[in-house]
Parts: sequence; structure tokens; C-alpha cells
Amino acid sequence: MKVIEIVKFIILFAGLASSLKLEIPATLHNPPPKCVREFVSDGQLVVVNINTDGYVGDGQVLTLRIVDSEGNEYRKKRDVAGNFRAAFTSQSSSSFDICFENHLQNRQKEGQLSREIELEVEAGAAARDWNAIQAVEKLKPAEVQFRKIEEMVDEISEELQYLVRREERLRDTNESTNRRVRNFSVLIIFVLIGVGLWQVHYLRNYFRSKHIL
Repeated sequence: MKVIEIVKFIILFAGLASSLKLEIPATLHNPPPKCVREFVSDGQLVVVNINTDGYVGDGQVLTLRIVDSEGNEYRKKRDVAGNFRAAFTSQSSSSFDICFENHLQNRQKEGQLSREIELEVEAGAAARDWNAIQAVEKLKPAEVQFRKIEEMVDEISEELQYLVRREERLRDTNESTNRRVRNFSVLIIFVLIGVGLWQVHYLRNYFRSKHIL
């Protein structure tokens, strides 16, 4: 019974996607971008679904830009309105930003116009078209769900491995920094000892030259 409940939970979790609602005011000059940040693994399929109110020519120009933390630009589109879908495959394990800028075209309407956006981000197993896969491979509904579970488990395993590798890199960096600090501290101690001995030697010779010693 517990196994069945766990499987149901995993199936439900596998179908979840990140969903968000935003309101982007229209600004005349240099509108500040509003961004949503997500994290994906290397080679992971990502699907971004956008639904906005308004229409092209309503006095607002909504610009979309998707870029990761390493500067890779996945999509840029100007004058987004209605439904829009963007799909891409991540080039590295990193975060990426989905940014919106809303340009106002009519000065007289400044502060009056805005765009409401419904944003949904699907990644990995959730982003795949399972209906098409089911039709092509002639799978039963239960088989489709288990395929989802299998892929989701693989993604979780890869994510855990990435976190382990990242922790190892951070630990190596920390240990290297500690070694450098320790070596530098030892060097400073020897330098101070050397300077102290030199000062003692100098003062001894000085006092001898003055016949004080």
C-alpha cells in the first residue's frame, strides 16, 4: 500500500511545472527588466510557455529574453503578445533568467498601461510531449507514467551527482585557500623573526661602535 502511495506521489510530482503570474508596467525610457530565475542541468530540455493579455499595437512592446548565467542567449523576441512558446536545450548545469521589458510607445499614457503575464516553465521529463510519445510507441497510460517516473528518477540522480561534484570542488577550493593562508602566515613569522634578528645585530654593532657595549 505504501509503495502505491509513493508511486502516486512521484507521478503527481513528475507532472508539476513552475508557474507564475507577473504584471509588467509599461515604461517610456529604459524599462527595468523583470526576471524569473530557474536552474537546469546540462542537456536538459526546457519549455517556456507564456500567455499575455493585450495585443500587438496596443501601445506596449513586450520584449522577452532568455539567457543563462554563463551568457548563453537561448531566445530573444520583441513584441510578444498572446500565447508564445519557447523550447531549448540547456548547454550547461546553471541557472537561467527569463526576462521581460515592457516599452511604452505613447508618452501620454505613461503609468497607465501594463501587461499581465502567465509564465509556465517545464524542464526535463515534464517538458516532453508524452502524448506524442504514447502515440508513436503505442504505450499504455500506465507505461507512460512509469516512463515519466524513470526519467524523473534519472534527473534526480544526475542532480545529486552534480551537487556532489560541486561540493567536492568547493571543498578543494577551501582546502587550497587554507593552505595558502597557512603558508603565508608561516612566511610572515619567519620574516618577522629575520627582521628582529637583524635589528638586534644592527643595534649591537651600533652600540659597540659608540663604545656603549
